[in-house]
Amino acid sequence: MFYDHKAIDERWQKFWKENQTFKTSDDTKLPKYYVLDMFPYPSGAGLHVGHPLGYIASDIYARYKRHQGFNVLHPIGYDSFGLPAEQYAIQTGQHPAETTKVNIEGGVDKSGNKIDGYKKQLDKIGFSFDWTREVRTSEPNFYKWTQWIFIELFHSWYNKTSDKAENIQTLIAHLENHGTENLEANQTESLIFSAEDWKNSSEAEQQLLLLNYRLAYRAETTVNWCPGLGTVLANDEVKDGKSERGGFPVFQKKMMQWSMRISAYSERLLQGLENIDWPQPLKDSQKYWIGKSIGAEVSFKVKESEVAISVFTTRPDTIFGATFMVLAPESPLVANLTTAEQKSEVENYIEETSKKTERDRMADVKSVSGAFTGSFAINPFTNKEIPIYISDYVLMGYGTGAVMAVPAHDERDHRFAKKFGIEILQVVEADVDVQEASFDSKDSVCINSEFLNGLNYEDAKSKIISEIEKKGIGEGTINYRQRDAIFSRQRYWGEPVPVYYKDEVPYTLPISTLPLELPEVEKYLPTEDGNPPLGNAKEFAWDEENQKIVSTDLIDNKIVFPIELSTMPGWAGSSWYFLRYMDPQNENGFVSKQKADYWGQVDLYIGGSEHATGHLLYARFWNKFLKDRGFIEQDEPFKKLINQGMILGMSAFVYRIEGTNQYISKGLIEGHNTQKVHVDVSLLKGTTDELDIEKFKNWRLEYADAEFILEDDKYICEREVEKMSKSKYNVVNPDEICEEYGADCLRLYEMFLGPLEQSKPWNTQGLSGVYGFLKKFYNLYYIEDTFSVSEEEPTKAEFKILHTLIKKFETDIQNFSFNTSVSSFMIAANDLQKLKCNKRAILEPLAVVISPYAPHICEELWRALGHETSIEFEKLPELVESYLIEDEIEYPVSFNGKMKFKLLLSSDLGKEEVEKIAMQDERVLNFLNGNVPTKIIIVPKKIINIVM
Repeated sequence: MFYDHKAIDERWQKFWKENQTFKTSDDTKLPKYYVLDMFPYPSGAGLHVGHPLGYIASDIYARYKRHQGFNVLHPIGYDSFGLPAEQYAIQTGQHPAETTKVNIEGGVDKSGNKIDGYKKQLDKIGFSFDWTREVRTSEPNFYKWTQWIFIELFHSWYNKTSDKAENIQTLIAHLENHGTENLEANQTESLIFSAEDWKNSSEAEQQLLLLNYRLAYRAETTVNWCPGLGTVLANDEVKDGKSERGGFPVFQKKMMQWSMRISAYSERLLQGLENIDWPQPLKDSQKYWIGKSIGAEVSFKVKESEVAISVFTTRPDTIFGATFMVLAPESPLVANLTTAEQKSEVENYIEETSKKTERDRMADVKSVSGAFTGSFAINPFTNKEIPIYISDYVLMGYGTGAVMAVPAHDERDHRFAKKFGIEILQVVEADVDVQEASFDSKDSVCINSEFLNGLNYEDAKSKIISEIEKKGIGEGTINYRQRDAIFSRQRYWGEPVPVYYKDEVPYTLPISTLPLELPEVEKYLPTEDGNPPLGNAKEFAWDEENQKIVSTDLIDNKIVFPIELSTMPGWAGSSWYFLRYMDPQNENGFVSKQKADYWGQVDLYIGGSEHATGHLLYARFWNKFLKDRGFIEQDEPFKKLINQGMILGMSAFVYRIEGTNQYISKGLIEGHNTQKVHVDVSLLKGTTDELDIEKFKNWRLEYADAEFILEDDKYICEREVEKMSKSKYNVVNPDEICEEYGADCLRLYEMFLGPLEQSKPWNTQGLSGVYGFLKKFYNLYYIEDTFSVSEEEPTKAEFKILHTLIKKFETDIQNFSFNTSVSSFMIAANDLQKLKCNKRAILEPLAVVISPYAPHICEELWRALGHETSIEFEKLPELVESYLIEDEIEYPVSFNGKMKFKLLLSSDLGKEEVEKIAMQDERVLNFLNGNVPTKIIIVPKKIINIVM
């Protein structure tokens, strides 16, 4: 029978849509299972075959759980705010909402290009998403609740005593009654004031004091500022000192920014990792990012100054060897400590440092640079004067932004000391169990450490902390590398921050007025006076008296006030979207308590490892906050997480001779100075590496006059496996695969390529093998063009094939070993074809087992088998182990360890019976030739070995 994949795909995709087959039940009495994908950003480039890998895996598992009787929540949506849409808007003048909608739903862009849209592409692959729960972060009915969460964070503080976030009113009550006495709060800076001081403060002064404690707060922060894009960038949006999008220079700059006090949750974020089933490398990334360190904070006095420098160190026992200090270039202390003679040098160095991001500075572990401030500190234990430098290897965000440098015990300090000619003192007595440094310290002078002499590392550390506290110059403490998350972006296409300013003090908009919608603007660039793009809005001021948005012309700072012009970062919506899927139409809350309690955690989350310290950390933070405030019950959002690998593309390159428009074939490049240039893989001839020269010349205008140096009258391209990406011109469109081979073939092939977590190269030629399996599977149910399924009782051999597959399927899917299941499907189809099996008792359960992987063909066969309902909710066939028990065993018969033939015996026979039958076998007697064996070894159900 002809396997018409096009007709089958179309028929069942239409059926699922019309019947809402995958709509999730609201019956909270059913057992639940929540399967989630990291939702896509809808770019104009659309999907390539690498994108669906994780979606296919999660879809298989969602369908599997439905077969098991679970109420499955398997939703999809779009992370639809973001910088790419804004950049496109700047270039074309087209509103980001319009381009985003076209990218999602399909249509024609401003240039006249037809775009299928993500939704149509996803539907073509046959995913079992509940589209009724679709969310888009850029829709007001979604970001209304993102704004609501921001307001709740603003009106919360972190109480260290209760170890959770609380409503700001409990803090205000404490301040009214006790001031800061006995207040254990996470705060920006340590403040001390009485209840009387609080009561005597004006409202504006009180509000500014509260910003020191709020979980969403505004403060001066060093940021990655990109003038070319006119916005602040997150660390993961910057690469090698330039914006990842557009390649514009990025500078370190101090700005007033909104931040989220994620640092309050550092310890809980660490501890929570112990209770979730995540890949260990991902957990390790989060642990490193949070960066817990146990040590001491010590104060160093500055010579001839009232200034004292606090440093955090994990090795306070080496303080005797501290011979200089280093400040972060952006430390506020630098201005006070720089002498007139050193001012020019210091300012020049700060200017150079501003061109590097913190990530670049952290990654650059080899180079050493710095500038001397001209000031000296006093080592509190040696009383020696030690010079104070600035250097970009010290970060303001870690510890106090200052370090005591011990060059004999730290490699980078050692290189710095060598470069600047600073004394190197090696503390040996207290260092007996510390690993040897990985650098040459023979140039150091050994000193003893007085009262630490003879102590091991742990005892020395404890002793020195005690001495530091006795001297009143510091205390033992725990420090975290993690900094508060910058929340402001000077962009247009993001959630407006629901804040207005009265006397320069921030106030949140009333919740009843949400959402604060994005206003229309004439242009998406910053204003002429440097304000963010929202500064171009005409209707974007807050009328406090009438509780509504009005014209900016009416701002009088008495009744009408300015609104915050920054927008939220991309991670705002993605930090809680998984909760909205539980109750997407709720107009009274972000999710009802009943549904949040029912769905609880995401049971299975599949997505890329690149989100380890961005989205996943922020989502865990927001989830813990929402639990603290009683809005949800679960402490962690994602129970099990799997990072899918990448599907790699086979890129193609041409070699251009430097300074010319000549292109030289791969085999002739030796001896030439060439540039390697990506070309679109569609420009190759068929499946070869030969370039179609005419297509290449017509591809882009710059290549129209290209000249070619050929080998054997051909231009041969270089090929290389790398990340599949539109920028590398190596993408394969899944729509084309679905058209030629069908959605089921694409689904099976992507799983067949290898283990889910590993990256693997794409090879379109490999699809034909999987397509061949689908045709073979389909034709098990047909004799020529006639559907023919027998009601006859299957043989034991047929039952064995089915139940061997059932067992393998269950084991594989529970271990997420999808690739080996596909191999098992192929083996079973081959074995059943050999037996010419067409028995209903075999083929019906076979279709159910394969259906999570290849749902279209299985629905088609299920209907042909006479069923009116979808196969989706059929119970999985039960494994019957007795069908796997062998009735007969083929014993290899060996003589002196060399196998000569096989003997078929009943599996019920004991050792003695096997030996008796074997010794009577004519072939055994012929090999013995009258000799008596010295030993007969029988391993039941395994081997017979006769030793002569």
